[in-house]
Amino acid sequence: MSYYKYHVFFCTNKREPGVQCCEQCNATEIRAYAKAKIKELGLSGAGKVRINTAGCLDRCELGPVLVVYPEETWYSYLDREDIDEIIEKHLIGGEVVERLLI
Repeated sequence: MSYYKYHVFFCTNKREPGVQCCEQCNATEIRAYAKAKIKELGLSGAGKVRINTAGCLDRCELGPVLVVYPEETWYSYLDREDIDEIIEKHLIGGEVVERLLI
């Protein structure tokens, strides 16, 4: 049994100028938003949800990206509304957000 129900890793990698990376798309800011939202909703902690920063997940060309474990579900997102949808549908409802899958 996993320590967390869901473990979410946000790629926040920053590459050299001119090379696509998740940080160009405000990944650190969006990760901070997701972490705060999870805490606000009372979803953080053991047996619940953990939001983490990841180094390069090597899918920056599809980015920004995050991956949800234990299902290994990969998402791309554009803004806070996409993150809200992932939280509501996947992390709360257990339903994959098909439109954001990569």
